[in-house]
Amino acid sequence: QVQLVESGGGLVQPGGSLRLSCAASGSTLDNRPIGWFRQAPGEEREGVSCISDSDSSGLYIESVKGRFTISRDKAKNTIYLQMNSLKPEDTGVYYCAPILRMVRPQLMVSFGPWGRGTQVTVSS
Repeated sequence: QVQLVESGGGLVQPGGSLRLSCAASGSTLDNRPIGWFRQAPGEEREGVSCISDSDSSGLYIESVKGRFTISRDKAKNTIYLQMNSLKPEDTGVYYCAPILRMVRPQLMVSFGPWGRGTQVTVSS
């Protein structure tokens, strides 16, 4: 069973950058599409981005297009989410998880496993 650990979150000012990592152990991520999700306080968890298992292409929700970049390092069995030009509305706990298939991120479905997430706070 794969286990995922998210890291890289923190407190950043609007316009700043963070790179989130999703490190896997117990199994390879190479043959699975992986999604990044986030949950803002008082809100439902939402899909943000996903990366293909076949060609490492990425999909994004509209609000992060051009600012976020998802990538995969197969040698490290790790998925990254580079987040630039951060906005206060990007605040939340970010999770990664295997998803059933590549779809628009707002439609992503995952049965986990879920990590503990990493907190991202964008505030001045």
